Amino acid sequence: MKNVFPSPHPLVSTKLSLLRDVRTEPKKFRELVRELSALLAYEATLDLATQDIELQTPLAMTQGKRLLERIGLIPVLRAGLGMVEGVWELMPSAEVWHIGLYRDERTLKPVSYYNRLPIEPTVSVCLILDPMLATGGSAVATVDILKEWGVSKIKYIGIIAAPEGIERLHNAHPDVPIHIAGIDERLNEHGYILPGLGDAGDRMFGT
Repeated sequence: MKNVFPSPHPLVSTKLSLLRDVRTEPKKFRELVRELSALLAYEATLDLATQDIELQTPLAMTQGKRLLERIGLIPVLRAGLGMVEGVWELMPSAEVWHIGLYRDERTLKPVSYYNRLPIEPTVSVCLILDPMLATGGSAVATVDILKEWGVSKIKYIGIIAAPEGIERLHNAHPDVPIHIAGIDERLNEHGYILPGLGDAGDRMFGT
C-alpha cells in the first residue's frame, strides 16, 4: 500500500523480536521502545527541509545544513509517552504536545479526554507517536485533531500495526505516511493485534 513504510532495518527487526517476547521485563521493554522510536524517527524524517549555511570549523569555513521545519512530537497517551525520549534525543528542539485518547472496549471507538494544543500551530511538522496501530480509530482521530489545528505535514510513527488499522488510517488520510517496525497478521475479536506484543502501556509501565 502506498505511503506505508515498514522498516527493513535488521536492528529494528531484532529489537522488535525482543519487544514481543513475553519474558521481556518492563525496564528492558521501555529501553527497546525508546531505541525503536529513535530508529523509526530517523527513517521517517529523511525528507525534512534544510537550508544551506556557512560555518567555521577549527580549520576553515565550510558549508553546512540547518533544519528549516519546526517539529512537534505528538505522543498519544499513555503508551506514546514511552516513544518521546528516543525521538527527542535525535531532535532536542522539538516541541511535545500531548493528546489523550482511549479506546472504548465495548464500541472499540476512540474517546478523547485530553488536548492542550494552543490555538494556533507552533510547528510545521507533526510526528504522531503511538506504539500500536490496531483498529486505527485513535490514529484517525489524532490526525483529524492536528489537521483541524492547522498542520498539514503529519507523519505516523508506530511500532506494530494490523492491516485493518493501516487500511483505516490510509483511507481516511492517504497523505499521512505510516512508519512502523512491523505489520502483523490481523486483529482478534476484541480488537487486539495478533501476534502483537500485548498491551504496550501495561508492559511499559508494569501495570
